[in-house]
Amino acid sequence: MTEIDLFRTRNFVPDFERYRTEYASRSLATRATLRSQINVAYGDAPTERLDLFFPETQSGPAPVHIFIHGGYWRMFAKEDYSFIADPVTAAGGIAAIIDYSLMPAVRMVTIIDQIRRATTWIADNADDFGGDATRLTMSGHSAGAHLCCFLLNPQSAPIKAALLVSGVYDLKPLQTSFLQAEIGLTDTEVARYSPLHLGLTTTTHTAILVGEAETAPFHAQAAALAQRLNAGPVTTLPGANHMSIVLELGTPDTLASEALTRLIREN
Repeated sequence: MTEIDLFRTRNFVPDFERYRTEYASRSLATRATLRSQINVAYGDAPTERLDLFFPETQSGPAPVHIFIHGGYWRMFAKEDYSFIADPVTAAGGIAAIIDYSLMPAVRMVTIIDQIRRATTWIADNADDFGGDATRLTMSGHSAGAHLCCFLLNPQSAPIKAALLVSGVYDLKPLQTSFLQAEIGLTDTEVARYSPLHLGLTTTTHTAILVGEAETAPFHAQAAALAQRLNAGPVTTLPGANHMSIVLELGTPDTLASEALTRLIREN
């Protein structure tokens, strides 16, 4: 019997392509509705761009929320996740949706450097676009949650709070998954970039979410990271799978969206 690959999302979300289509359509609607600055450069590479979305009314410097997209480091782009800005701006915040280069064209070290430089750019330029650099929060989904872990240390721009959604925090199991043929994780990358094995410490208030319908490794890794970071219990979203959970993050009146709104308003 062929072993089931617990990291291959399509095996467990039969309507995978419907979700991709909904990401795109929801994001188009957001870009057509919200005031924004699109494709702002934070570096020289073509992929080193971010999109800023602003609340309808703004009387002073606004909190800034950074979102890092997923896709197992090898698919999707910031344009697929503009809809995350809807609850952010409704809560009075400015949304910064970061793009980055994809594997295997670049290695993990490059991607982590990019998201760090993007975050530094946001902090350094917040005054210019109406943001409050003392009120930075962030969230990430899947690979994006993994990447958020590298912004938790004091050397990065000071992130007050983080929401990690359905992340991969131990890269070792991916070397025996379908992903290995696509991105070729090296032993060095696994050792250097697995948050569960880095002894992370942080003062950033961190909340961790996972979908009820996600596979066992996502639940186990979320629980292990919560314990490592002293983050409190993992929140499990009823009925959510690995694709639907990020839609819930951008949909008003869902548990995920309410968690995001609290993150912005309380920090």
